[in-house]
Amino acid sequence: MPWTVAPEPHDSPVAAALWRAYYTEVSDRWYLLHEGRRTDPGELEREIAARPGGDLAPPKGLLLVARYAGEPAGSAGIRLLDDATAELTRVFLHAGVRGRGGAALLVRAAEDAARARGATRMVLDTRGDLVEARALYARLGYTETEPHNTDPYAEHWFAKGLG
Repeated sequence: MPWTVAPEPHDSPVAAALWRAYYTEVSDRWYLLHEGRRTDPGELEREIAARPGGDLAPPKGLLLVARYAGEPAGSAGIRLLDDATAELTRVFLHAGVRGRGGAALLVRAAEDAARARGATRMVLDTRGDLVEARALYARLGYTETEPHNTDPYAEHWFAKGLG
């Protein structure tokens, strides 16, 4: 199989490039839907800098990077919210490798990492326009639940038992 998934320092050049690609895509999608424009470059830089990913550093967090044929192709992060609950975040694959099983592989690896840290439940949030993400989470056994955060862009919250 051409996929591998391994932990990556949240502040590595690979992590930074994947974060930039992820944030650019979801931000542009939001602005195109709501305002008919792409993200302002200055705003993009401020938001990327404001969320460097330190919450994805061990021991309470972890960033996983998927590689396809050896090349960085996507990421998924977890952070422990409490002793039993982990949050899944930054699930992303470059468009060119989507549809090849990488997203499910990443989410399952994140679930395994959360279990290894003692979590018995995984939660996540997403937006309504990210229909592919919502379909992925439903396919992997996540169910919609009550909000677990107050993120202004979150519109759907999911949970899954990790037992």
